[in-house]
Amino acid sequence: MGEAIGQILSYGVGVALSPFPIIGVILMLATPRGRINGPALLLGWVLGLALVGTIVLLVSGGADPSDQGQPADWVSALDLAIGVLLLWVAVKEWRDRPRGDEEVALPKWMKTVDSFSPAKAGALGLALSAVNPKNLLLTIAAATAIARSGASAGAQAVALAVFVVIGALGTGTPVVLYFALKERSKHILDGLKSWMEKNNSAIMAVLCLILAAKLIGQAVSDLSS
Repeated sequence: MGEAIGQILSYGVGVALSPFPIIGVILMLATPRGRINGPALLLGWVLGLALVGTIVLLVSGGADPSDQGQPADWVSALDLAIGVLLLWVAVKEWRDRPRGDEEVALPKWMKTVDSFSPAKAGALGLALSAVNPKNLLLTIAAATAIARSGASAGAQAVALAVFVVIGALGTGTPVVLYFALKERSKHILDGLKSWMEKNNSAIMAVLCLILAAKLIGQAVSDLSS
């Protein structure tokens, strides 16, 4: 189990440092329904990570993810494909980053969070974690790493739970601050939101580049051994 958890730590951090969900939950917490919608988005986020991870583990469990202690070729090929896709995301984010005083382009849904119901907030959280390309790729990579560790089903479930908890830290921190500090959290959350808006593309580009290098290097090493 220790090996499985060690494999997924970097992926969990990559998911946790997702600027748009963090910005989104901060915006929701500032609305009249913030006490309900903020936690609802967080719950949807957690469910999305858990759902994708569970599906990948179930599929991998019946497809021999390892062969005599070494990753099966299809696992290494999947790692390589995910790495290449993350590299593409990194390049795209870097090229699209705002220059100078250029205004940051934010998703249209962020302008309508005042009208969100708890169900819609939860659905948004699920979509941001399970459908967003970067988070989807990282969750698949994490679940595949867990599956090929050779751990028991119970140990794999624990490793996936650890990944989900780590992946929820970024989106969950504003919610915890909101309820713990109440009015005093406003200044902190506004500052975090502004910083995330300004540095969104750079954060995404660096994260995806580092994780892409890890996956591609690992896949090349496995396929050549």
